[in-house]
This record gives sequence, C-alpha cells and structure tokens, in this order.
Amino acid sequence: MKNPFLIFKRREAKHESARHAKRNWKKRNTTFSVSNTVLCLSLLFLFIPLFVIVLYSFNASKDTRFTQFSFVWYQKLIFESKPLWQALLNSMIVAVSSSLVATILGTMASIGISWYKFFGKSYIQSISFLPMVLPEVIMGISMLIFFSGIKLSLGLFTIFIAHTTFCLPFVYLMVSARVDEFDYSIIEASHDLGANEVQTLFRVIIPAIMPGIMSGFMMSITMSLEDYVITALVSGPGSTTLPLYVYSMIRFGVSPVINALSFVLILAICSIAIMLRKGLKTFAASR
Repeated sequence: MKNPFLIFKRREAKHESARHAKRNWKKRNTTFSVSNTVLCLSLLFLFIPLFVIVLYSFNASKDTRFTQFSFVWYQKLIFESKPLWQALLNSMIVAVSSSLVATILGTMASIGISWYKFFGKSYIQSISFLPMVLPEVIMGISMLIFFSGIKLSLGLFTIFIAHTTFCLPFVYLMVSARVDEFDYSIIEASHDLGANEVQTLFRVIIPAIMPGIMSGFMMSITMSLEDYVITALVSGPGSTTLPLYVYSMIRFGVSPVINALSFVLILAICSIAIMLRKGLKTFAASR
C-alpha cells in the first residue's frame, strides 16, 4: 500500500515546480518578442478604426479632412434623427427579447442534453450546431420560406423569431462548456439536504453556471444588434432596425451622425461590459 504522505509530498513538489516555472516565465525579458509585436499590431488594427470614428464625430464638416472641433453632429443626432432612434429602439427590443428567450432555451437545452441519456442524443447535439456553420443567407431564406408557408406577416415578430433561432446554438455552446465542468457531487449533497429538483436547479445549478449564462446572453445581444442579412430577409414595413437604417444611409453617403451614434454606443457598451464584469466578480466571490 502506498504511503499517503509520500503521495501528498510528490503532489506538493509538482505544484511548487509549476509555480517556480510560472514565476520564471513572468521574470523573463519582455522588451521585444514576436508575440508582443503581434499583440500590438492586432490592437492597432482593432482600435484605430474606432479612434477614427470617434475623431470624425467631432468634425464640423462632412469632409474626410478634419477642420474644426464641434458638437453639431451630436445635436443633429439628438434633435433631428427621429427615424434613427426608432430604428435603434427596434434593434434593442429585438436584441433583448430574443437574447432572453435564447438564453433560457439554450440553458435548459444544455442542462438536459448534457445530463440525461435518451435516444438520438448525439444527433441532436450535431444538429444544434447547424445554425452556427450555415451561412446567414441560407438561414434567412429558410426562415423567410417558413414564414411564408404559415402565412405570417413580416415584421418585428418575425425578426424576433429569426434572431432567437440564430442565437440559440451560441448560448447552448457557451453554457454547455460550463455545465461540463460542473461538480455533480454538489447535486447529490443538495438532494441529501432535502432539496427537490426545482430547488436544486434554481439554487445550486443555475448560480454555478451563471458566468456561462451571462456570456451567452451578451453574445446573443451583440450578434442580434449587428445582424443585417437575416434581418433584411425577414423584416417588413415599419420594422427597420439599426443595421438596415445605417446601410440605407450609407448608400447615399456616410453621414457624420452615424459616427456620433457609434461613439455613444461604444460608451454605452463599454459601461455595460464593465458593470457586468464587476457584477460577475462580486457574484463569484460570494459563492
């Protein structure tokens, strides 16, 4: 029989060597390396266009040459862009509602498919990823044919159904990754303490996989807000979303009002992301 003390000492030595290797890796000379160079170039590639949008949102003229610092486009955005705000409102309604439904369905699907055995489980797991790999054009055309077959008028409701269908696999994938790491002994302990299935679900399982649920929800909102192809195919009169409105404006020339709106959205999204990050850290620390 092996000595438990020796096994424990070997594990401690292994962890200690890993900690030493990590410290040595951090202390290495990082003045120049290929990875740092690639990282800097990637950041420049991502953030320079955003900086240009923010800069030209304060330009007094429509030209590509910066002439004078001004808030004229923000004034037009607030007081003279009612159709744009209506399009943004439509986008937010569709994004939040479809993301909520996709998150609920995707979470329940990931828990059920991961933990229960039934006939056709492997086929369902494979089919669930089809909307992720299929082109958006095929998704949009298939949804349009479906709506035409059931005689459903195109509008915000059809956009909501299409976006829910499109975002559902992404939520399922993110939550499943968290469910696969779940410790099943916690569920057994919950049952031993007298909790039923519903109490275990809402008080044990869902709080434990909440980071995956929130990641799927934010991913769904982002994909819904930026989607154009599916929305263009299943939208109807009076259901113009922000991507459709921006594209219709670009066809006649880029307006600096779009730059001002982009800066406002960047600030709003960054603020929401920071608050969610702090909230998730607080939630994780309280568990």
